[in-house]
Amino acid sequence: MVGDSRMADVTGLKTVPETALHWHCAGRRVAIATVVETWGSAPCPAGSQVVIADDGAIEGSVSGGCVEGAVVAEAQAALEVGVPRLLTYGVTDDDAFAAGLACGGTIRILVEPVTDGDGSGLPVAILSDLVEKRAARVAVMYEVNLSTWVRRLLAMTLPLPNAETGVKGDLFVAIHTPPPRLILVGAVHIAQVLAPMAAAAGFDPVVIDPRSSFATPERFPTLPVICDDTEAALVLVGVDPQTAIVTLGHDPKIDDPAILKGLAKGAFYIGCLGSRRTHRARLDRLRAAGVLPADVSRVHGPVGLDIGAKGPAEIAVSIMAELIAARRGKV
Repeated sequence: MVGDSRMADVTGLKTVPETALHWHCAGRRVAIATVVETWGSAPCPAGSQVVIADDGAIEGSVSGGCVEGAVVAEAQAALEVGVPRLLTYGVTDDDAFAAGLACGGTIRILVEPVTDGDGSGLPVAILSDLVEKRAARVAVMYEVNLSTWVRRLLAMTLPLPNAETGVKGDLFVAIHTPPPRLILVGAVHIAQVLAPMAAAAGFDPVVIDPRSSFATPERFPTLPVICDDTEAALVLVGVDPQTAIVTLGHDPKIDDPAILKGLAKGAFYIGCLGSRRTHRARLDRLRAAGVLPADVSRVHGPVGLDIGAKGPAEIAVSIMAELIAARRGKV
């Protein structure tokens, strides 16, 4: 069975577009500010976003805190007229120094009020479509003409070798790709630390475990948890090349089906908790099951970078570090 009705959250992280839509539907006026260009040592890359409500509430970041206050003020002014605006902040500007941008870079920020379709703001219909596609793990390209404010949203096919977020002539193009999914097999103490850590680092974590005493909403209060056999849970979640799998169950009946599914579906990372002896036995089982040597070598164990970690929290840090390295092509 599914141990939590929040299974709908498995397919997408609640970040700026989702928050903006939620606030708008709740009756708040909101604007989305997006970094469209950077020069020098700007702290946040193009595509970074913050949503601002008319009451001053914010979620996200466009500068790591340097100019957020100035952007909030500009966004609230834009909400009054419903018209987008382009902002530029740099260390040579008095306004930028006043806002706190003393880190040596320059950023250009697009502020788009969310509207019901009137005026030149971001239509809520496009925002809703974006949120829906993100939840379905569909890669999309959002385009806005910075002269005419004409917008469109296009579905794309992964991988996207030549697509990148930034300004191209009069167009700002933002690429939205599915966040890497992290399937944690085994709802143990390490998973309780690792899952929220992974979410904060931009992964989309799901915890699965057939043991009802482990896979409970109380142990993972903000994350999707599935209490079911591993194979059935993986069918529900789905495994693809944007997926990482970490097995923590200490039981081959729980862990091995996830390893085999991850290898078959091309998961970009598979890591397994356990000692070196346990890992050797695990690899022997995979070979006996007919797994090819090249695939056997893709299974990382013991999972995590060797930092001398002790205890669940430190082990979670070591695993998170290796996950990030794998995501960035360093493993």
